[in-house]
Amino acid sequence: MKILILGAGRVGESVAESLVSERNDITVVDTDPTRLAVLQDRLDLRTVAGNGIQPSVLQEAGIEDTDMVISCAPADETNLVVCKVAHERFGVPTRIARVRSDEFADGNPLLDKKGFAVDKVICPEQSVTAYIRKLIEYPAALQVLEFAHGLVSLIAVRAVAEGPLVRHALGEIPALLPGLQMRIVAIYRQDKALVDLDGATRIEPGDEVFVLAATEDIRAILEALGKMARPARRVMIAGGGKVGLRLARQIHAEHELKLIEPNRARCDYLATQLPPQVLVLHGDSTDEDLLGDEHIGQMDLFIALTSDDEDNIMSCLLAKRMGVPRVLAVINRRAYADLVQGTAIDIAISPAHAVLGELLAFVRRGDVEAVHSLRRGAAEALEAIVRGDPRTCRIAGRRVDELKLPAGAQIGAIVRGLHLADGSVAENATPRVIMAHHDTTILQHDHVIVFVPRKRMVREIEKLFQVSATFF
Repeated sequence: MKILILGAGRVGESVAESLVSERNDITVVDTDPTRLAVLQDRLDLRTVAGNGIQPSVLQEAGIEDTDMVISCAPADETNLVVCKVAHERFGVPTRIARVRSDEFADGNPLLDKKGFAVDKVICPEQSVTAYIRKLIEYPAALQVLEFAHGLVSLIAVRAVAEGPLVRHALGEIPALLPGLQMRIVAIYRQDKALVDLDGATRIEPGDEVFVLAATEDIRAILEALGKMARPARRVMIAGGGKVGLRLARQIHAEHELKLIEPNRARCDYLATQLPPQVLVLHGDSTDEDLLGDEHIGQMDLFIALTSDDEDNIMSCLLAKRMGVPRVLAVINRRAYADLVQGTAIDIAISPAHAVLGELLAFVRRGDVEAVHSLRRGAAEALEAIVRGDPRTCRIAGRRVDELKLPAGAQIGAIVRGLHLADGSVAENATPRVIMAHHDTTILQHDHVIVFVPRKRMVREIEKLFQVSATFF
């Protein structure tokens, strides 16, 4: 696929890096030649320096035969205009815009083809906020991702010695947790994936375990694998930027909340935007005296959301040393995130990877409903709908053990009953979640959730779902 990316900032760079690794033809446009030179030295892509709003610059970037435009410049106005120009002047089939403003959410009439012609709006701040909210809701989890309208979730959890399933073989799980809908799709031990999981594979303390399960069973599964964490009632947020304000607005009703912001003018603004019970503090989150005065040791959760990676890391380490049981840090630099994940910092969150799945769903071939990037982009979980029949689709009407899956890839769950016989969405449907086994038959219109341990395998998975009139 030929893709044009406007903007070589943190989001644009991460998107380009992910898509280049899948052998797409990528061109990046940015006004900063130095930034483009660094990007081109590191990745196999083409760059064009210039203002992406100008049609001449877009033509130089090869927009006439581009399949997709992803505009992620810093300004919302730029991204909206680029999508409009790409549609009206050049007829680009798919147009995606990064838009921070809540006024331009998906479904807004201003985004249709008569307006700015945006097919999909991405907002990293909203994606990160939603990601963090799930981690607050399930404090024992490392990652919580939803599929099939929220009916199925993929959770990552660190196994601890006290967990009832730990040191047991996978084949023993049905007897240990009867009635729970779950399937372990991957185990990472000392940062390496265990291949060919079978009934004899044992879960050991320290393993990072990925489990697909019916969403209603998540809490029971987390208790069986991880250390039971108390609900986060007292929360402290460092950084009152866009993410910090969004998160505070969404969680203040259920939590005792303190927010630290170093900019005095921003503090005044935050105080006008949040209810009186939210304590807004002017200060530095790396100040040990300030944290001590605010009884940081009594907090259940500390979340560092400033724009400075080093400050986020240092404030989390300090909060952990002062007694906070769980700390989360937003870290933009991938090298930093890889370095601190799983140390004293419980979870390192990458804003770029939080939004990456929303983009990948448009790049995937076949009827892909959702994509989630895992382990900082190394692995992937995707949800695809089976549209063809046994004559036109490699997966329809076949048992799981008849499919030729890449080594390590697993079909984890199937959701049946979300669609009518003609493929339309069923109103008042009562869908059924099915954990896939070797003898499970996949039917037309099923939502199939697949775990892919290495991104290079994705193309083989996509072929299973593609519909062809000449399959036989």
